[in-house]
Amino acid sequence: MTSLSIPKAVIFDMDGLMVDSEPTWGKAWKIALAKEGLELKPGFQETLAGSARPRALQLTHEFYGEGEGVTRAFEDHYDVVEQLFIEEGAPKMRGLDELLAWLSEKGLPLAVASSTARPSVEAVLEHAGIRRFFKAICTGDQGFPSKPAPDIFLAAAEGLGVEPGEAWVLEDSPAGIRAAIAGGFTPVMVPDLVQPDDELRASVPVFGSLLDVKAELEKLAN
Repeated sequence: MTSLSIPKAVIFDMDGLMVDSEPTWGKAWKIALAKEGLELKPGFQETLAGSARPRALQLTHEFYGEGEGVTRAFEDHYDVVEQLFIEEGAPKMRGLDELLAWLSEKGLPLAVASSTARPSVEAVLEHAGIRRFFKAICTGDQGFPSKPAPDIFLAAAEGLGVEPGEAWVLEDSPAGIRAAIAGGFTPVMVPDLVQPDDELRASVPVFGSLLDVKAELEKLAN
């Protein structure tokens, strides 16, 4: 398993890690699919976890077929979810405020690396009152390939002025964790929708909540 030491920077995923945004995504999908006479299929959202737009479209067609209505629903759901995020935001995950306060107190630079588009990311962070903590924000509409490609994390590290090996990546999805490993980061998993398989659980640190991550950092700092 990856051994942990105090990082020089921390990169956060957003959906399912910092905020419980999956119900909002599910609501947006239901609205967009219903306009085309379709229903949200079990397991669909879990399959999309960590996917940027091109990969997400491919997976959507694998689930629903190649019809024009499917493509329209795919495009429409981004507009719906953006409006929902702007209007409502998303609930913060347990321990987020405490972890951000601790990292800020220690002076560690922080970044967000999310497959979600920037307007939605900015809206969620503003609603949550945590935008000020992040020095760099990299988002899925900047042309990065989907996780498990490490590009979005590498860009975030560059924005923070650190080398990958100096930073932790906090992720909830297996694809995100594999992207962190591929980029040479220290991967730290806090699962949400998708639990790690035995192989992944044996190779990376897995925590039950962000409060547990804070407790681990406090232990390492002493």
